[in-house]
Amino acid sequence: MIFLGYEFVWFAIIFFPIYYLALRPELRLIALVVSGIVFQFYYGGWTSVAPVSVLAIATFLAGRAYSPRLMAGTIVLCATALALYKYTSFLTTDIIGVALPELGAALGRYMQAFRPAMIPLGISFFTFELVHYLTDLRHGSQPIRRVGEFLAFALFWPTMVSGPIKRYQQFVPALHSGLASPSATDAMIGLIRVAIGFAKKWAADNLTGWIEYMEPQYAGQSVGWRWIFLTALAFRILLDFSGYSDMAIGFARMMGIVVPENFNWPYIARTPIEFWQRWHISLSLWIRDYIYIPLGGNRFGVPRRITNALTAMALCGLWHGPSWNFVVWGLYHGLGLTIATFLQRLASQLRPAERMVASSIGAAALKRTAQPVHVRLVLLAVDLLSWAATMVFVGVGWLLFFYPIEKAVTMALALFAE
Repeated sequence: MIFLGYEFVWFAIIFFPIYYLALRPELRLIALVVSGIVFQFYYGGWTSVAPVSVLAIATFLAGRAYSPRLMAGTIVLCATALALYKYTSFLTTDIIGVALPELGAALGRYMQAFRPAMIPLGISFFTFELVHYLTDLRHGSQPIRRVGEFLAFALFWPTMVSGPIKRYQQFVPALHSGLASPSATDAMIGLIRVAIGFAKKWAADNLTGWIEYMEPQYAGQSVGWRWIFLTALAFRILLDFSGYSDMAIGFARMMGIVVPENFNWPYIARTPIEFWQRWHISLSLWIRDYIYIPLGGNRFGVPRRITNALTAMALCGLWHGPSWNFVVWGLYHGLGLTIATFLQRLASQLRPAERMVASSIGAAALKRTAQPVHVRLVLLAVDLLSWAATMVFVGVGWLLFFYPIEKAVTMALALFAE
């Protein structure tokens, strides 16, 4: 993890005094842009800086030209770059190579010739932010006029590697505010948030060590122990990823810049829908706005809605890594979201008294304080059952996220039988 390295400590020790002591917002902007370039170069090298620079320049120029065709072409360029760098092997070996081995091998050699061995630092998050920028411009939003502000958005080092995924409409005003007057209060809040992130990462690393040590013993243990293992796995990824997000948000806040929250207690969710409203929020919203809705969303009937949800979540899974287990994990959650949506609609069609009992299934927040005690108890029981079912669903899904499909299925089945 970059934020835990000694090199990053020196980077922060040098950057923040320069940022705070700069006398004018323009100087802070220069410091921020230069630090982003240095960050990208140090951790990614020229093989990272060169393609990122090309994509950033192309995106800025397309935005300034305000040409729909040019913007569409640049979106294709960004998506192609992401596919080339991250998914070359998956496309040629696991998709084309399965049906046509010789063609897959030939394409693999050809594509590898145009792609350096090292994947550019943060290419997934970087690409998603550029695609968001260009797509919103095509829908009528105004471009960033100043090249410095655009580079600060594109090369903002706290969120460069693992997000949160920023929206430029919110980032640019936050940038202006932070450049104008970073305060001691911002620095204190940011430091506290960074410390929380470090604590989470420390806990995640300890869980990782325990999981790696105990995993070979999984099959020989009791069902209860396997559920403990699954719980550790679930908290490991939450603490690891939310800890990194806390640090990114904290470092940004130390500059006086507010970036989006990425997690909001996802393990208290009562439905898969609510889970994705709380888990990796910036990615969930991006998938909704730039994949699910453009595919048609829920506008063309139930079959199309199900297809759109499964497609969007499959791509969400693939975004996490070029492997079939991530695709299946995405489809698994897409199916869960589809079922939850169906139950939500079913609950909305019930009679009022029945709807109150079914409110948790439909993720509808009713005011319980005015209800009789026995009704509130029933609602509480339904809430608990819905929460438990959601946590089992999410937890079993983490097996697909971390392990090959066959192994994940075997481990999942072992949760319910000795």
